[in-house]
Amino acid sequence: MFFDRPEAGNNKSGDIAILVHIDFPEGDNREDPNEFKELVLSAGGTPVEFITGSRKAPDPKTFVGKGKVEEIKAMAEAHEADIILFNHALTPSQERNLEEALEFRVLDRTGLILDIFALRARTHEGKLQVELAQLQHQTTRLIRGWTHLERQQGGIGSRGAGESQLETDRRLVATRETLIRNRLKKVRAQREQGRRARKRSDIPTIALVGYTNAGKSTLFNALTNATVFAADQLFATLDPTLRRLKVMDVGEVVLADTVGFIRHLPHKLVEAFRATLQETTEANLLLHVIDSATDERDHNIQQVDLVLAEIEADKVPQLKVYNKIDLLEHAEPRIDRDEHGVPVAVWLSAQAKVGFELLTQAISELVADDLFQETIQLTPADSRLRALLFEQAAVAEETYAENGDNLLRLRLQLDDFKKLLAKTGTRADRFIPVVLEDWEK
Repeated sequence: MFFDRPEAGNNKSGDIAILVHIDFPEGDNREDPNEFKELVLSAGGTPVEFITGSRKAPDPKTFVGKGKVEEIKAMAEAHEADIILFNHALTPSQERNLEEALEFRVLDRTGLILDIFALRARTHEGKLQVELAQLQHQTTRLIRGWTHLERQQGGIGSRGAGESQLETDRRLVATRETLIRNRLKKVRAQREQGRRARKRSDIPTIALVGYTNAGKSTLFNALTNATVFAADQLFATLDPTLRRLKVMDVGEVVLADTVGFIRHLPHKLVEAFRATLQETTEANLLLHVIDSATDERDHNIQQVDLVLAEIEADKVPQLKVYNKIDLLEHAEPRIDRDEHGVPVAVWLSAQAKVGFELLTQAISELVADDLFQETIQLTPADSRLRALLFEQAAVAEETYAENGDNLLRLRLQLDDFKKLLAKTGTRADRFIPVVLEDWEK
């Protein structure tokens, strides 16, 4: 389960966990206890005791007071626990002091999330990104003298001039970090090539973002008939998945499923996954998937917006998708619009597959910014153009003029219509009014 640490004494590595949550006044240290339990279960842990308390501020030495340390130790001994988990970010010294006082392994919230990410990573890129984040986290904790990170090199030509074990560990970590960063550069270059190719082909990219377990992967699978792993657990999806999707009036778009966000997402993870999250920053539209049934709905929205700002994706157009309306009373699929009639939110259920037509309608209105909706008249000489328009599914209705000409009511992107006109050698000004600039009038 949890990433390996050296065993203290005769304690064996295992899953039995004591959970510790301290309530603080509103501020950076405040965390959700229910979310903490979900994190532990997602990591494969078996919680046997949930210890709570309250403080005005963390103790600089052990985060909790002396009395609470004794209570935690007694509970851990009584349950023969394997690990003690804190629902807070601990400093390296606090973590070290707690392990010395408790004589049990201690892991903070950041380490727990890193472990879940390591468990979920499937692709080569994902595994590299997780390892990089773990190494960055562990670097500040090497004072304990762990040597499990990598086998120490030995032999002629590899010995240092009297290095201490700590120096050796730091050198090994730095070497591994450099190696991973170089490998990630290659992966990022490949991903960037794919993005440039999509831009050249004018294929819009739509990225799914949202708080973890909001239902992004379920929605992604339902829309694209994909088989991305989706489960009722935190961070079920880690590696990004891209699929093509046909949208009315837009044509093909690329839909990207991304990693879920969480409150106080470790900065190390944000940095490590910047290449993956680049799909978000360069998307044409963000679908912000929201669990509409959770009590923490508004707070989760706020947390996602904070992460989007951190990765500089807060300027990308966003459509809120309120998912799981099947868990709400009297909720019906609908589109919410602003004062200008522009879609700002869609209410649906990915599990029940209701409201999808409203979602595609809203996407179409937001992405299809230059839509050609007119009736044009074609002569028999325009038969090739007529065939191409039908091939593109751009003809909403066909009637006939008194002289036998074809009257086609069209609905397609203006740029696509211009491309078809150019392909058939048809003058654009036959159907598209020429707009003169002020200086041309």
